[in-house]
Amino acid sequence: MTSTKPKASKQVTDAQRPGESFLEGLASNLTSVIVVLFVFAFLFQNFVIPSSSMASTLLTGDHVLVERESLAPPTSWAPFMPYRDVHRGDVVVFFKPLAEANGEHIFLVKRVIAIPGDRIHLRNGIVYLNGVAQDEPQAAKPTSESYNPYINDFPSVDPGTEPGVTAEWSVQLPTRIEGQDLVVPAGSYFAMGDNRTNSMDSRYWGFVPRENIVGRPLFVFWSIKMPESGIDEVPLSQQAESTIYEFIHFFDETRWNRTFHRVK
Repeated sequence: MTSTKPKASKQVTDAQRPGESFLEGLASNLTSVIVVLFVFAFLFQNFVIPSSSMASTLLTGDHVLVERESLAPPTSWAPFMPYRDVHRGDVVVFFKPLAEANGEHIFLVKRVIAIPGDRIHLRNGIVYLNGVAQDEPQAAKPTSESYNPYINDFPSVDPGTEPGVTAEWSVQLPTRIEGQDLVVPAGSYFAMGDNRTNSMDSRYWGFVPRENIVGRPLFVFWSIKMPESGIDEVPLSQQAESTIYEFIHFFDETRWNRTFHRVK
């Protein structure tokens, strides 16, 4: 009787596997880079805070990462995205409703105070939303030196020649007042800076259309002490100067304690 040896099964060990070729490795790395670029190009955006209008929530020189998708209008091609409505209290980035004199549209960062259908007025700097006084610990209150009847008792005082109020808003404002309240129309929002006595906001140029809202800042990824510009938007010439300033003072003026500070 003869016996037959079982055939050894062919097993390929890790050492025997062929290595990844240069082209395969390059393709894999390029795929990763493309995914990262897509995420940052379409889902996130970097913004720099140029003024103190949102202090102390956001400071001049804060660099914030803005998430652009959740507040974007829903699309049929991406039903998996976590779209949601704009809520009262959201800090949002948006295009200023009116273009500048040169036709440029600029970005602003403010807090949504009232949504469509809300009734709002201020008395001595306190916001009354649908008849209820709001507790806003983040909002700066007026002092005897900073008190301005137009912005702190809004909208009870006619804009008249109030500096900064646009001509369009001076005409539209009276048509939106019912009793002592300003009524927010459909598809629009009323936004103000947290630094209420030093913020050019909806009190000066009116409602923010829904389509103007770009996204919401998630956190501060870097912050550097910078001189107060005094305005909510910075011309390109000053932006270039700011970049040079940031490069020179990166180590001695960076606010390290604000790194990854959550915006809320």
